Amino acid sequence: MAVAQTSLPLPVLPDGWSGEKDFKAIGTLSSATQRNIEPVGPHFLAHARRKRHHRTFSEDERIQAQENVKKVEDGDAGEISEPENPLMLQREAKDWKGQDHYAVLGLSKYRYRATEDQIKRAHRKKVLRHHPDKKAAAGNTEDDSFFKCIQKATEVLLDPVKRRQFDSVDEGADVEPPSKKQTQKGNFYKLWSPVFESEGRFSKTQPVPKLGDEKSTKEDVERFYNFWYNFDSWRTFEYQDEDVPDDNENRDQKRHVERKNNNARKKKKTEDTARLRGLVDEALSLDERIKIFKKQERAHKDKRKLEKEAETQRVAEEAAKKKEEEGRLKKEKDETEKAEKAEGKKTKEAAKNAAKKNKRVLKGSVKDANYLQESGDPSAAHIDAVLNDVELVMGKIDNEELAALAAKLVGKKSASDVKAVYVEEVKRLLGAGKMKEGEAKTLTG
Repeated sequence: MAVAQTSLPLPVLPDGWSGEKDFKAIGTLSSATQRNIEPVGPHFLAHARRKRHHRTFSEDERIQAQENVKKVEDGDAGEISEPENPLMLQREAKDWKGQDHYAVLGLSKYRYRATEDQIKRAHRKKVLRHHPDKKAAAGNTEDDSFFKCIQKATEVLLDPVKRRQFDSVDEGADVEPPSKKQTQKGNFYKLWSPVFESEGRFSKTQPVPKLGDEKSTKEDVERFYNFWYNFDSWRTFEYQDEDVPDDNENRDQKRHVERKNNNARKKKKTEDTARLRGLVDEALSLDERIKIFKKQERAHKDKRKLEKEAETQRVAEEAAKKKEEEGRLKKEKDETEKAEKAEGKKTKEAAKNAAKKNKRVLKGSVKDANYLQESGDPSAAHIDAVLNDVELVMGKIDNEELAALAAKLVGKKSASDVKAVYVEEVKRLLGAGKMKEGEAKTLTG
């Protein structure tokens, strides 16, 4: 081994520098301390292990590598461990697009649910088992095709975009829907729940509603089927695209392949939508809850119809009774009004007759009292004046007051007595504001 030497000269001291006069001590050394030192660390342990087992460096490294592989395999044996298909181990690395990446890494039971940590640990386990150097050390062929498959599977599954594209077409995660016969013989909810759970991985809207069971409400069942009939899928099919040539000189061919891929994606998307719609239709037709809900709805409609008919009949009967009652009340009212009208007419006629009689009493009272003149025959003008004033008074009072006034005049014959009654009545009318001063002078003068 060649040894390289480098000359690193010390800095040149200033001119005139002298150790006796220019050197200054800035500290002192501590006294020596005696300590016991023990060899530790991985290198010492490796040295001790080699000495104990009488191994060379290469022998010890090989044995340690084997033990590490066994530890990794034992550590992941329960979570990421599945038998390897001999046919899968013979795959060609160039056919990586056709391989099942999850099966290559031993994650078939997890698939789209596998975490990044599980993928990394599965990759490490597979690499330790199938690394070309390990095979060569064991005397096996140095074929590294499956190792390249492992590397490609890890590359795809650790890239979010590439993994999503692969998950979009991963048939290994699909659950075959049960047939009509299987559904009728088995449990609808147990048979169809895994189907919708598998399809739900493509939904843009998460979480996806559960299928439920026989105890689910009508609202929950309707919400479930409405979700699937309006399913918004993120599923794409670019993983199955034909490879676009990287040759920049052949641009027409490149554009042709891109158009071909786009058309193929649209066609697959349409077919997948129709497939899912048919699957939901099939589940809906076999769901006993829908039949129960329809039966209940028909019973509810029939009940409402009967209730409506009964209500219509009740309303009609009440209307007929009301009309009959209204007719009876109207007849009674008309009879009562007719009787009241006749009675009122009779009363009015009696009052009218009484008023006429009372007016005759008033007029007769002044006539019998010589028209309020103490002696001699009254003149025609005086008679007219007295009668006019009596008419004035009668016009200012109502029938009751007229009757009261007539009652006061009954039996009064002398002019003074009659006049006194009229004087009192005129004063009352003046006080009530029904007459003015200066009116009915013949009755008060």
